[in-house]
Amino acid sequence: MESKPRLLTILDIVTVILLLVATYMVFFYAPQEAVMGDVQRVFYFHVAAGWVGMLSFLVAAGVGILYLVKKDRKWDIAGLAAVEIGIVFAFINIVTGSIWARPIWNTWWTWDPRLTTATVMMLIYLAYLMLRQGIEDPDRRARFGAVYAIIGFLSVPLTYFSARIFRTIHPIVIGSGDAGATGSFDMTPLMTQTFMFSLLTFTLIFIDLLWHRIRLGRKADQVEQLRLKTME
Repeated sequence: MESKPRLLTILDIVTVILLLVATYMVFFYAPQEAVMGDVQRVFYFHVAAGWVGMLSFLVAAGVGILYLVKKDRKWDIAGLAAVEIGIVFAFINIVTGSIWARPIWNTWWTWDPRLTTATVMMLIYLAYLMLRQGIEDPDRRARFGAVYAIIGFLSVPLTYFSARIFRTIHPIVIGSGDAGATGSFDMTPLMTQTFMFSLLTFTLIFIDLLWHRIRLGRKADQVEQLRLKTME
């Protein structure tokens, strides 16, 4: 049985420590926002989760290209791992956004362009997982996954720029936003430090989870290969 790499163990420990520090900074280091109060603190998790979701789908598209070029199944395993992680963090992004929106917009949900495109993006990748399940041949499934991940990635920049392209009430904290956005705020230096540290922490969480999921995916692939041999 393949032993766990020492570097991965170190990464596990570092990730847990950074997450604890980030949580402390969010609740005790960053100042309370003057208008929204403590509910604004969900912003640090909300944006960081959204960043990881989009980063995951970018990685899936990138390894999809590598699979089509090299035809190596390891890239398909990495692509599937990235999509699964991306879906989880996209869901966290939507849920934390709803928690933030409830006291600010007085509703858990509204069909705002950013919320709508984020939901469509997540559903596109959920469909990716379901459609893969219907393909028995591993190589054909890998080709399908690669092409789907590349085309599906078009939903990611659309989601990111939706709040800048369309009229929206979703705030854009980084860069200028729509004047009609509800919930915008200016970050103080301590808020900015907390925000950047949260992004770094969640990025390392993504790397750590991806590494673990790829190792699991390799084992699942080995099991499938053995199953196919016994059926020959």
